[in-house]
Amino acid sequence: MVKTRFAIAADAALVLAKNAAKVPDNHALVAPTLLRSQMLAHLYSAVRNGDLRKREADIQLDYLRGLRIRLLGDRVLQRYAWNIASQLDWADTYRAEYIAVTQLQADALVTLDPDLAAAAQPFVQVASLKDLLTTVV
Repeated sequence: MVKTRFAIAADAALVLAKNAAKVPDNHALVAPTLLRSQMLAHLYSAVRNGDLRKREADIQLDYLRGLRIRLLGDRVLQRYAWNIASQLDWADTYRAEYIAVTQLQADALVTLDPDLAAAAQPFVQVASLKDLLTTVV
């Protein structure tokens, strides 16, 4: 079975966790290693601000840890991210890492951030959360 590989941004991963969504078996997920820290920081902040209970955050973290996401952060990815951030004149490389991991390892990038999606389009294909959750036969 041929798998469609999706690079998943933290915002999309958090929506998956909130809904305990089932990613079809014919899809594979990849992300930069910074995904873990971004998810943890977001959930911690939500609990700290009173937007989420600690128990709910723990459930979402367990869900996210259980997703089969191949995390990448080697020097090739870093070089690609640096070049992309430079081309886009971004102040940092965080969002560029998602574009870079898509270029290197995925068929499409899934993000809910319209600015990241627009910036990524000259470099990679952008897909929706619905695309990720749809089984392709």
